[in-house]
Amino acid sequence: MLYIMVLEEMKVEKIKMTTPLVEMDGDEMTRIIWKMIKDELLLPFIDLKTEYYDLGLPEREKTKDKVTFDAAYANQKYGVSVKCATITPNKQRVEEYNLSEMWKSPNGTIRAILDGTVFRAPILIDSIKPAVRNWKKPITIARHAYGDVYKATEFRVPTNGKANLVFTDKDGNEIFNKEIYDFECPGVLQGQYNKDSSIRSFAHSCFNYAINTKQDLWFATKDTISKQYDQTFKLIFQEIFDECYKEKFEELGITYFYTLIDDAVARVIRSEGGYIWACKNYDGDVMSDMVSTAFGSLAMMTSVLVSPDGKYEYEAAHGTVTRHYYRYLKGEDTSTNPMATIYAWSGALRKRGELDGLNDLVDFAGKLEKACIDTLNDGIMTKDLVGLVEPGVKATAVNTATFIKKIRTRLASKL
Repeated sequence: MLYIMVLEEMKVEKIKMTTPLVEMDGDEMTRIIWKMIKDELLLPFIDLKTEYYDLGLPEREKTKDKVTFDAAYANQKYGVSVKCATITPNKQRVEEYNLSEMWKSPNGTIRAILDGTVFRAPILIDSIKPAVRNWKKPITIARHAYGDVYKATEFRVPTNGKANLVFTDKDGNEIFNKEIYDFECPGVLQGQYNKDSSIRSFAHSCFNYAINTKQDLWFATKDTISKQYDQTFKLIFQEIFDECYKEKFEELGITYFYTLIDDAVARVIRSEGGYIWACKNYDGDVMSDMVSTAFGSLAMMTSVLVSPDGKYEYEAAHGTVTRHYYRYLKGEDTSTNPMATIYAWSGALRKRGELDGLNDLVDFAGKLEKACIDTLNDGIMTKDLVGLVEPGVKATAVNTATFIKKIRTRLASKL
């Protein structure tokens, strides 16, 4: 059977690429899966052209994190990248990998350089229904990936004392000084910020993504409480929409809708899905996990970083699956879900094909995703999904390697 399959694949002429993808390798179990996907699902069918960067933690340590910056600048040059999940080190990881310092998140570095917005959407299959029963279409979370609590300055207040918010302009003039709180006991203090330029980039990315995918766009903050910070987001979005995108939205029959974040949550739960929900950084971080879990699994969540000038970075929404990696190192069988990582590759290949006018590459991406869905709908899946299927659906749990080989069989039959 395998011999026949190999012969059939030999008849398929490999799809040619003209411009390379930027390939960013990663860490732990996802690094192992990365190689499986390339060996089984890509290299047999595509004359794969990539500019390779190893963002594994040992290489980041070796290059003092220069490799992360090089990869991001290559993404700017070539326009499309695909990224494996990577470790963001904490104190325990510093000791485990003998690091010279606690290197920053590669995702954060790349997002800052591309000035991008993260769009995350669930992968749906027939046998797993959302926990919110009226959801019928994917909900895409657009997360502003700059500032807020992630760049905040914090202080543990040790004793009684007064805290003030002070702003001094570039000439040294103090133009704002307001008391935050007169502490009568110990407490905690936090100052966060954002920039009009980043908010504008966020808005442009969201409006362009809505146009490209022909979906309605929702945006939500809490401007009734945060009358400067959140209101700035609201006003900039409305200004850019009115000046640049209103006519195109009307032409496509899609809408832009603003509401308060608490109202948005209520509307989302009551909706049937099928739109983009734009959120500030922290809101997007929380809501993307809520949406992915309600639809099934974080391992069934696509993620793409889009810059306002049209650069794309595709990745899995989840981490490096450390627990499975330690088991793998012991020689134990693992059943890690590779779907999000496969879709990172298919998304990047599709976009590369669209930008370069390579219809065969675009078509391949669609067939790869269809082969994945067909495998799952046939009841062949990794262990994380078996417990989520609808009653009466027969599902068989397989390990990661077997799951990918089953996808390859279905993919080969479509080419």
